[in-house]
Amino acid sequence: MIDEIQSLLDGYSNWLGDRTKLRSVGDCVEVTTPYLDRHNDSLQIYVKAISDGFVLSDDGYILDDLAMSGVEIAGARCEDLVEITLRRFGVSQNARSLEVHANTSNFALQIHNLVQAMVAVNDLFH
Repeated sequence: MIDEIQSLLDGYSNWLGDRTKLRSVGDCVEVTTPYLDRHNDSLQIYVKAISDGFVLSDDGYILDDLAMSGVEIAGARCEDLVEITLRRFGVSQNARSLEVHANTSNFALQIHNLVQAMVAVNDLFH
């Protein structure tokens, strides 16, 4: 059974890799993931190299999309809810952007955490 599950997990890893696209955008790399937002659009992450690693960001997409849908993250209760949600994944808010810092040893974990945070904050629409 372990070998079968390992094979299935390998298939998931291949699926994820095959459906993740990279594109240069200025001084960043745009990572288009197969994970979807509430509009069924692929979540995108922007990766910028810095002196001690990388900054991974949603470039403000999630909070701007919520605001355009009439969900403004203003007021202590909403701001606390977003902060708690982000903290669960080790993600911070920089102006309107959700972001995390990564290095070569934790890059995979940090990109996963950012995607998780993006999905969780996006779910605040409901």
